Amino acid sequence: MKKTLMTALVICMGCIMTQAQKNNVGAGIAYGSEVENMGLGVNAEFSILPNLTISPSFIYFFPEKNPYVTLNLWEINGNVNYYFLNNDKMGVYGLGGLNYTHASAKSDFLGYSNTAKSGEVGLNLGGGFKYHLNESWSPAAELKYVIGDYDQLVMMVGMKYNF
Repeated sequence: MKKTLMTALVICMGCIMTQAQKNNVGAGIAYGSEVENMGLGVNAEFSILPNLTISPSFIYFFPEKNPYVTLNLWEINGNVNYYFLNNDKMGVYGLGGLNYTHASAKSDFLGYSNTAKSGEVGLNLGGGFKYHLNESWSPAAELKYVIGDYDQLVMMVGMKYNF
C-alpha cells in the first residue's frame, strides 16, 4: 500500500512538473548578516500554479577561520513563492518556508583538537525579484529572514536559467 501511494505521488508530481511552464534553476552569491560572511548558493523554482512555485535552495557560507577555530555554516531551504507580479519583463514574489541550518566548529590549540556540530530548523520569510533578459536568462535577487536558533537576514543575488 505504501509503495502504491508513493508511486502515485511521484507520478502526480511529475505531471505537475511537466505541465508547469516557468521552471528555473539558478546560482548566486549570498551574504548572511549574523555569520557576516559571503557564500555560494544554488536554487530552483517549480511552478505548481500560475502564481505559485516551490523553491528548494542550498547555501554554503565560506568558512570563518580564526587562529585556533574554524567555523562552517550551510543551510537548506524549502520555500513557497507567491508571485504578486509576473509578466514577460519581471517577477516580484513573497516567500515563506522551512530552513535547516547546520553549523560546525573545529578547534586546534596546543595539539588538542575538538569538534562541535549543531543543526536547527527555522522559518523563512522574505521576498524576491527577477528580471527576464530573454526567454532563458533572468538575473534575480532575494532577501529573507530566517527565524529560529540561527536567526539572520540572508541576501542572495544571482542568475536563473528558465526551462
